[in-house]
Amino acid sequence: MSRIGKMPIILPANVTLDQATDGTVIVTGPKGTLRQWVDSCIKVTKGESEGKTVVTLERDNDEKEVRAKHGLYRALIANMVKGVTEGYSKSLVVNGVGFKVAVTGNKINMNLGLSHPVNVEIPQGLTVTVPNTNEIKIDGIDKTAVGQFAADVKAIKPIEPYHGYGIRYSTEEVHLKEIKKAGKKK
Repeated sequence: MSRIGKMPIILPANVTLDQATDGTVIVTGPKGTLRQWVDSCIKVTKGESEGKTVVTLERDNDEKEVRAKHGLYRALIANMVKGVTEGYSKSLVVNGVGFKVAVTGNKINMNLGLSHPVNVEIPQGLTVTVPNTNEIKIDGIDKTAVGQFAADVKAIKPIEPYHGYGIRYSTEEVHLKEIKKAGKKK
């Protein structure tokens, strides 16, 4: 049995989980509402245990594909519960001479040493703030949307390995290469 799939999900008091007839699970909390379609081979049940609302997932059979989906949907629903209560956040650091970042309206304006400024539209449901000119903070309730947008912004200017210029996650370590040196003649 899937170790992740069999773990119960404990719902906080201010979070509700509902199921639609088309197999969609709807999680509502103080920060918003998220929806996730669940395959018909996985059964989502809600019950009470020790005064707490508990969600468990069960699978129809033990086929390899169904076992994989068991853990997947349990993790997705757990991420939804965390998202509507706490939310998710990613921080990016912009490093380079003359590199600047600003938010105007629903766009991020970036000067990244290119011949033109780069403007990126912020997806709906995400909040982007710029604490200083070299840092970007992305917040939202959907873990996949926050992570994908952070990866898209990071891909605009990858880290250069000799000086460390570019966009990186704040938790990412940059290993710089040693600069080539001229050889001595004998």
